[in-house]
Amino acid sequence: MFVIVGLGNPSREYKGTRHNAGFEVIDRISEKYNISVNIKKHRALIGKGMIQGKKVILAKPQTFMNLSGESVRSLVNFYQVDVTKELVVVYDDVSLGTGQLRIRAKGSAGGHNGIKNIISQIGGQVFPRIKVGVGEKPPKMDLADSYRNRRKAGTYGSGRLCAWAFFKGREAADGRRLRDGSLRGRDDHGGQD
Repeated sequence: MFVIVGLGNPSREYKGTRHNAGFEVIDRISEKYNISVNIKKHRALIGKGMIQGKKVILAKPQTFMNLSGESVRSLVNFYQVDVTKELVVVYDDVSLGTGQLRIRAKGSAGGHNGIKNIISQIGGQVFPRIKVGVGEKPPKMDLADSYRNRRKAGTYGSGRLCAWAFFKGREAADGRRLRDGSLRGRDDHGGQD
């Protein structure tokens, strides 16, 4: 079983914003694989289903971003998943161009408060994560304010790509940046793999 968690904020204020890219990816995965994410459990909205023959739990923590780890800890404890292999966290990254994905098997929080809280709650940095590029903040705007800016629907990440990247294998995908709409990776210098 795999637990795939998309980070975001549950309030209307954040719907359709950069900070909810993780929620958007979960929504796209749920649509693609016909998994309803409507069960309130573990301080999250969750859905159970199958992707490529594997059981999955899709989750959107309802704790607000900075406390996401509380929900993630509850999920991994209840479903007894190995966080190093069976947990995937999807979240926004301002250091990546809009629509780019970066897959990592482990790493630090990199200044992301939701990831920082997950690391604290599960007691380690070794868990797969997919960073969804949302681009840099607009000039002369505070980062926190930029997260509340609305953007055009569908401009961040692809549920199909995230699911492909994860199930293709973390070893093959680790560190790659993927362009939305393509299953071909790009290296860190923008060249084709």
